[in-house]
Amino acid sequence: MRGLGRYLAAALAARFASEGMGMAVVLLALQRTGSAAHGAFVLTAWLAPHVLAAPLAGAAAARSRRPRLFHVGALAGFTTAVAGLAVLLGRAPTPVVLAVAVLGGTCGPMVTGGLSSLVAGLVPAGPARDRAYGWDASPYNGAAVTAPAAVSLVAGFGSAGPAMALLAASGVLAAVPAATLPYGNPGPGAGAPRAGLGAGLAALWRVRELRAVPSATTLAFVGLGALTTTPVLLAASLGSPGGGGVLMTAFALGALTGSLTLGRITAVPPGRLARWAMAATGVALTAAAFAPSLTLTAAAFAAAGVCDGPLLTATLRIRSDYAPAGARTQVFTLGAGLKLTAAAVGAALVGLAAKAPPWTLLLAIAALQLAAALLHALVAARGPVRTGKAGADTGVTTTAPTATAPSAGSATAPAGPRTPGAP
Repeated sequence: MRGLGRYLAAALAARFASEGMGMAVVLLALQRTGSAAHGAFVLTAWLAPHVLAAPLAGAAAARSRRPRLFHVGALAGFTTAVAGLAVLLGRAPTPVVLAVAVLGGTCGPMVTGGLSSLVAGLVPAGPARDRAYGWDASPYNGAAVTAPAAVSLVAGFGSAGPAMALLAASGVLAAVPAATLPYGNPGPGAGAPRAGLGAGLAALWRVRELRAVPSATTLAFVGLGALTTTPVLLAASLGSPGGGGVLMTAFALGALTGSLTLGRITAVPPGRLARWAMAATGVALTAAAFAPSLTLTAAAFAAAGVCDGPLLTATLRIRSDYAPAGARTQVFTLGAGLKLTAAAVGAALVGLAAKAPPWTLLLAIAALQLAAALLHALVAARGPVRTGKAGADTGVTTTAPTATAPSAGSATAPAGPRTPGAP
């Protein structure tokens, strides 16, 4: 495990900065302009490029002759944009601020999915790599707990400007260990032709497992994006206007617990683990919708978080096991971009439906999780399997009656060699 500890340190610092941006931007805009809507526009400019930049960032990372420089440069660009917004938001003309946000957002896919794609080059294929993805999910969930709390604390004692500066400093801290990582070949597939710009999209379409997971998680994240606002409305309806943060903290802590426990189960195939996670999250959120008190609602939110925790680990394992070697980074960045875009859509939808009874909003979110689990089961169980180097790199495919096999060495794979470039 070459450099896994340094990687996790870099991932935690980078995702801390990423997770804190939503709250920090809105607080800073409200403080300097008196308008939270202005912050929402800037945040939209920050998030919008993720899905568009994901295939470009993934292809550029795969083709880069100096991957260390590319990854560290992406972190530096991200950090510079955060620092720039800390200085310019509310002071510079709006088009300038939006342009800086867009430029920072284009680096976003490398901070999330792009970093996760490095794990395959740090840990040998097999159970150890599957466990490593369990560890990799923890910085996401840990940052989701700590970043908003830290931003709120710093902004409460001072102002939102120092809170943004804290996020920029975290980005710098991420770049330092990232610069020391070994950026070797991520395993089988050495010597394979470089993947084209559409290789990641092609892999997501042709490989059944890769098609099933983004389809399901994108649908699920429409609901999870709405989960940032719904707890505030739900807590107010229960007579605790300030209890929204309690509910989201319970969910985030549960997710961290789930990723560190259930997420480390390698005996269960990751596709099945993903379905169970989405279905169980939906059931727990359904229970939360009917809970009569804030305490019971918080307990249900914590249970939902525990169930949701393994989903990211399972998703990372599937991407690593089935992505063609040359398109692995594209697959990771595309998956992250789709989820972030879906979350933005969910946040917008719940804003439009904010006058509805909060319990009905939570039921809708729960229904999306259950629908996502069903969608995964349907997509994973139907259609011809496309495998082989030709299918991955040239568009020529072969079919087989059984599921696409994961890469050799995976905890869920039979022993045997892996065809270079095959999923």
